[in-house]
Amino acid sequence: GCDGTPMGQHYTIKAAVLIQRWYRSYMARLEMRRLYSLSIFQSIEYAEEQAQLQVYISSHFFSTSSDPRVAGSDLTMTELEKTIEVPDAYFGPHLCFPLTAADTDMLLQAFKHRQHLHARYVLQLFHETRKVLQQMPNITHLSTSYAKEITICGDLHGKLDDLLLIFYKNGLPSEANPYIFNGDFVDRGKNSMEILIILFAFFLVYPNHLHLNRGNHEDHIMNLRYGFTKEVMKKYRSYGKAILNLLQDIYSWLPLATIIDNKVLIVHGGISDSTDLKFLNLFQRNKVKCDFCKAMLLFIFAAIWYMPVVDILWSDPKHQNGCTPNKIRGGGCYFGPDVTARLLERYNLKMLIRSHECKQEGYEICHNGKVITVFSASNYYEDGSNRGAYIKLNPDLIPRFVQYQVSKSTQKQTLHQRVTAIELSAVKCLREKFYIHKSELIAAFRQYDPNYTGKISLSDWATAVASVLHLDLPWRTLRSRLVSLTQDGCIEYLSSFENLEIKLPIKEVQPSLVETLYRYKADLEIIFNMIDRDHSGLISVDEFRQTWKLFNLHLRNNIEDDSIDSLAHSIDLNKDGSIDFHEFLEAFHVVHKFENRYSNSRKCNS
Repeated sequence: GCDGTPMGQHYTIKAAVLIQRWYRSYMARLEMRRLYSLSIFQSIEYAEEQAQLQVYISSHFFSTSSDPRVAGSDLTMTELEKTIEVPDAYFGPHLCFPLTAADTDMLLQAFKHRQHLHARYVLQLFHETRKVLQQMPNITHLSTSYAKEITICGDLHGKLDDLLLIFYKNGLPSEANPYIFNGDFVDRGKNSMEILIILFAFFLVYPNHLHLNRGNHEDHIMNLRYGFTKEVMKKYRSYGKAILNLLQDIYSWLPLATIIDNKVLIVHGGISDSTDLKFLNLFQRNKVKCDFCKAMLLFIFAAIWYMPVVDILWSDPKHQNGCTPNKIRGGGCYFGPDVTARLLERYNLKMLIRSHECKQEGYEICHNGKVITVFSASNYYEDGSNRGAYIKLNPDLIPRFVQYQVSKSTQKQTLHQRVTAIELSAVKCLREKFYIHKSELIAAFRQYDPNYTGKISLSDWATAVASVLHLDLPWRTLRSRLVSLTQDGCIEYLSSFENLEIKLPIKEVQPSLVETLYRYKADLEIIFNMIDRDHSGLISVDEFRQTWKLFNLHLRNNIEDDSIDSLAHSIDLNKDGSIDFHEFLEAFHVVHKFENRYSNSRKCNS
């Protein structure tokens, strides 16, 4: 067929068209799998944030004020620093204030080699940062006339490799190379502390050329749930509490927004139909230390002072017109193109740049080009799940997007292998959600199965799952990854829970408590951390019992007090009256019985 004759050329073209069609179909299927995997991760993330609201309300009963020794005067801080000696055995970077560009270079090199900055220098750095932040307005105004371009970065979430890659590609912050970092520097990733130290150091050296906006994760309650508190305590131990208390105050002094050339508004989350920039520029931002717990508990006062801040930290854009409560996240709102257009017209602005949402390509444009989302943490959910990006904005205010992806474990994999790994991880997370809601799901399924046949229709299965999990997902599409079909095409709903079990830290935990403990373990850990004022990881048996009973009452769970008392005594393993709650809660995890088999087969097939 490849002999050069007209007939041969015909078959060659036909074969090429068939191969092209197959390839396009193959790539489309891969893209669909990657998109729904990202949708799974995002839906679970937002559902967790919604659950966080309940903990904010509960946390009011347990919250404590900052340590006055840390949040107090300069003299008190100086005295505290003098008591912290830097031992001769310390081989990390040494800082001398005021900082210079040489200090920032030294910190970058130290963190590339996995060194830590000593607690004394951390406290000094954070203290100096707070002093400069206190002099700054709520809304920072910048101009492109002093530099060719301004670089805008989105969420970093503790991913140091992304920050280092941005600096490698785009250059270090300087007078000629200004940056804006748009919040959510911490949580989730393993190097939130290093990111804060680097950003604060550059901020002190170039206070007019590196700018920081507050994100919704610059909040001590969020840090308790999403990992930063644990990171600080692990790295700085006895000084962790002092660092965390000082950071709580620093968060409250971070600016809320930036405006470039009086035309481009930059906030972390978004806006609402009641966003008033003049008000945001005038009120005392340092009063908002825990944006949600005050906002949810003091409704009248919050409506005036705190809800505008919640809106700009937590809101997301939507395609439809209007402004509605953001029920998926549990805070802020969804704002439509009409809300964006009115705010831009009111303040004579050209566009809104925000972050707050992971995007597959690292950025997204919506609202007729008036709203841009930029997200700078690549591989946010899983290796290969998304790119990171930053924006270069020139005097013409035309955004230029730079994408990247930190690639270590994935660089030798094919596209099919990367997508398969992301998909398996997403489905694994989703199956865990099924298992920890097992009782509710079975009850919902049996409403459509009064004769206990174990079979229901696909439509009924999807309706039942949506009613229990409250995740905005295409359940019909996901069916094949979550549940088995019978020969007659019905859903065998109990197959959703096959090959999964919750590993128990102790045998004495009653079955009725297992599901509840696992489902709310992240919330319980936040409250336990609040009780554990010295961050030792230990609370008394009585504190555990009382906390659980209050939490149980708040959630309206039907768990008897006797069961809680029995659990409290059972987990006091050495009977000294103290409970290591971190160890206890982390011991609860879902075991995927055949996970190793699946991973081995993937290796064999790759």
